[in-house]
Amino acid sequence: MTEDPTTTREIAVTVNGRAVQRTVPVRRLLVDFLRDDLGHTGTHAGCEHGVCGACTVLVDGEPARSCITLAVQADGTEVTTIEGLTPPDGLSPLQQAFKDRHALQCGFCTPGIIATLSAADPDDHPDDESIRQLLAGNLCRCTGYHHIVDAVKQAWGRTAT
Repeated sequence: MTEDPTTTREIAVTVNGRAVQRTVPVRRLLVDFLRDDLGHTGTHAGCEHGVCGACTVLVDGEPARSCITLAVQADGTEVTTIEGLTPPDGLSPLQQAFKDRHALQCGFCTPGIIATLSAADPDDHPDDESIRQLLAGNLCRCTGYHHIVDAVKQAWGRTAT
């Protein structure tokens, strides 16, 4: 039986450095493809409207909301999830700074925040206010942003208060 090309499509995507080919429904969201099909459960579906940032992943190095991106839109791209941002031997400097500075509590928003920050150029965000602007698309309901900003500053080699 042949797949109906109007309802499914073959995609080829690199996820965390691994080439993946799958046939997916054309309306399958990238967050569902990553979590359910590939088992990358560090990517979280929060608001499912692209507002909270919990689902943020990197697509070709740029932050993207996987809850409003179709899997077929990722065809031919490189997608990096929180699992791909975590070194095999422990935490990245950014992740370690989040731990050191108590910048996470429940951790639900943290993968999206880490993805957003991983794509940022620290030189473009020299002070607290510009770091807060960078994070404006990521909502955290637990920590407040003071500890998150301190963690970013630590990871970027700046003095944290």
